[in-house]
Amino acid sequence: MTWIENIERWKQLPAEEKLLRRWQAIPRDVAQSMAFEGEAVDIQTLREIHARIEPPALLKQRGASSPTPR
Repeated sequence: MTWIENIERWKQLPAEEKLLRRWQAIPRDVAQSMAFEGEAVDIQTLREIHARIEPPALLKQRGASSPTPR
């Protein structure tokens, strides 16, 4: 799959799915950024901190309607 096809697939995703993927990527993005600056950090620690942060309102609404807990 080419990068152009990947972009087209991304554009076709619903807004909620894009938001969810961006939210889930935060710990990884922070870890990569810190590693680039020469300040490596444990990804698991970042995930634990991220889990304590309240997600955006759109994600909370989506999770509230789920029949199974996350």
